[in-house]
Amino acid sequence: MMHDTIAAISTAVGEGGIAIIRISGPQAISGIDAIFHSKISLNEADTHTVHYGHIIDPSTKEKVEEVLITLMRGPRSFTAEDVVEINAHGGVIAVKKVLDIVLQQDDIRTAEPGEFTKRAFLNGRIDLMQAEAVIDLIRSKSDRAFSIAKKQSDGILSKRIKALRQTVIELLAHIEVNIDYPEHDVEAMTSTYIREQCQLAIDEIDKLLKTANEGKILREGIMTAIVGRPNVGKSSLMNVLTQENKAIVTDIPGTTRDVIEQFVTLNGIPLRLLDTAGIRETNDVVEKIGVERSRDALEEADLILFVLNYNEVLEADDRLLLEQLKNRSVIVIVNKMDLPGQLDLDEVKTYVPDEAIVQMSVLQESGLDSLEATISEMFFDGQLEANDLTYVSNVRHISLLKRAKQSMLDAIDATYVGIPIDVIQIDARLAWESLGEILGDEAGDSLIDQIFSQFCLGK
Repeated sequence: MMHDTIAAISTAVGEGGIAIIRISGPQAISGIDAIFHSKISLNEADTHTVHYGHIIDPSTKEKVEEVLITLMRGPRSFTAEDVVEINAHGGVIAVKKVLDIVLQQDDIRTAEPGEFTKRAFLNGRIDLMQAEAVIDLIRSKSDRAFSIAKKQSDGILSKRIKALRQTVIELLAHIEVNIDYPEHDVEAMTSTYIREQCQLAIDEIDKLLKTANEGKILREGIMTAIVGRPNVGKSSLMNVLTQENKAIVTDIPGTTRDVIEQFVTLNGIPLRLLDTAGIRETNDVVEKIGVERSRDALEEADLILFVLNYNEVLEADDRLLLEQLKNRSVIVIVNKMDLPGQLDLDEVKTYVPDEAIVQMSVLQESGLDSLEATISEMFFDGQLEANDLTYVSNVRHISLLKRAKQSMLDAIDATYVGIPIDVIQIDARLAWESLGEILGDEAGDSLIDQIFSQFCLGK
């Protein structure tokens, strides 16, 4: 438990119907009771109750704000400490005045980013994986990403990691007994047991890693670059997908001069769309910079939507770009299918497979279903799991799972080449520690500080 009390605004700054100031720590109740005028003292109030009253300025004794206060005594609170939440009117001035008065109380200071969640972790209410899921809940860009984060925050994935650690700790116990009492060692049985336990752990890790790519995509989105020559309909496609007029659309080639980024969800699949400047040779200095930025976005993209105009023949710039995009995740969008055809589709198929070509009319908003289905097939084998949302989506977790798996593989290999059992113990312990680092049991202070620094203030 922490020895000081923290306070911060937990709602978004700006105008709104309500603003919430959260206070947590040993002085939360008594400190707020000193500035709260109501029929009942907060010090005497029951836990998990709501109280109406006013915040009083101690220096002038004036009523500053009409509020509702929610009181939660530890350990039955988010941080497992005494928590008070002040519900005030939304607005920058009103909430700032209340926060200033709160911070004037003894032993109450401004919370650091993520410190409320950090206290929940340090006080044992949640593990590190659940804490990181809180960030994912806040940053979720789709219903499916939110559902995955919600399951992780509830501890569903943590239970599987803990069960996995239990398998490894049983293996460690077996090895250590063997080391301490070598007179009872039966080498064949010991080696067989080690291999079996290691393989059990590897099989479970493989199940988790199987969803890693999909989980990472659902968490972060597919970085998708919309590329092509000028005036083929890239910006129109961007506007249709986002249902907003984010990009300027004209008949003048080269209108887009910079990369425009927007997040969109297609059939549950989150895309980080990058509308790029038309790629072509140009003497215009500004347009040339835009083309270079388009090429940079092309290199970083997970998915490339290459737009062609059905009303135009394939040009040298198109052929060059199609050649460069071989062996990349690319979908060729043949746009303007509502116009007379000039494009040789058979030639396009010599660069990309038939299933990677989508015919569309962005103007008539036709072909969007085909685009969604093609993306789903390319990244999720045609379907997302509807029920099992136990995805591993965090890059840190994926890396540690891979490290644990490698340690288990090393342990198995060691049993076949006659390496002493106390050396095999090192591999098993490394696997156990890697899994513990996911949950935070083996995490160092610097890692914990780095993770919670990513949180917003007040969370």
